[in-house]
Amino acid sequence: MESTNQNPTPQPPQPRSARRPTARSRAMNPFFATMGVAILLATLFTAWTPNSLFSNNLQEQLRLILTPQAAPNTVSTPQPQLRIGIVAGHNGNDSGAVCVDENGEVDLKEADVNLEIANLVQKSLEAQGFQVDLLNEFDTRLNGYRAVALVSIHNDSCEYVNDQATGFKVASSLETRDVNRAQRLTACLVDRYKQTTGLTFHSGSITGDMREYHAFSEIDPNTITAIIETGFLNLDREILTKETERVAEGVTLGILCFINNENVIPTAIPTFVP
Repeated sequence: MESTNQNPTPQPPQPRSARRPTARSRAMNPFFATMGVAILLATLFTAWTPNSLFSNNLQEQLRLILTPQAAPNTVSTPQPQLRIGIVAGHNGNDSGAVCVDENGEVDLKEADVNLEIANLVQKSLEAQGFQVDLLNEFDTRLNGYRAVALVSIHNDSCEYVNDQATGFKVASSLETRDVNRAQRLTACLVDRYKQTTGLTFHSGSITGDMREYHAFSEIDPNTITAIIETGFLNLDREILTKETERVAEGVTLGILCFINNENVIPTAIPTFVP
């Protein structure tokens, strides 16, 4: 992105009582039944995780939990898949950063690198049972897009800036409704990507353009989103083009960290550069 960018031990059968239930015990049964449902509901709401981000998901989970289990050999409706959005930066719009060789010929385009990484992330997440949408830069599906998370993949300039122009950057929306979850997604991406690739978190060059990335204002405000620049196309070109699977794995693990509510050390979100 150029300048934007989860058995109980079986109990022995209890002896059957020779006495019939008394009227008092029969009267108590509805009370305990009501209490049981109340406790179930309280437990469900207490255990609400990011996987239950939207109200319709919660209603579906309630329906599934309160519905008696199907008898053996009965076909049951599977639980809905969690949706994740992956934006392949610049694709469908422009080339992004363009790298040229010593003869002035184009030999690498940011959009191509972004797309290759995004494709690998999509395949990895789908293999683990998630529903993943691969989106273009200005994809019409972004309007009101709803998912547990959306991550836009980009890369930084091909131009040599200095020896410090290496590493990755992650930013979330300035206008998010859920700052805590947005910071958690950012922290997960930073931690897992750094561990997987060995690249440095280049927080000092996060710009206002990243904070105000256009998709942030287009998607449903309840969708937690972030943008990641996986490296600089100049000094990080080798890992980006020759170890692309490792790069994609870092992004994938970051998303899974957030979705699965894994442990992560909080990462402070630095002040952006105007």
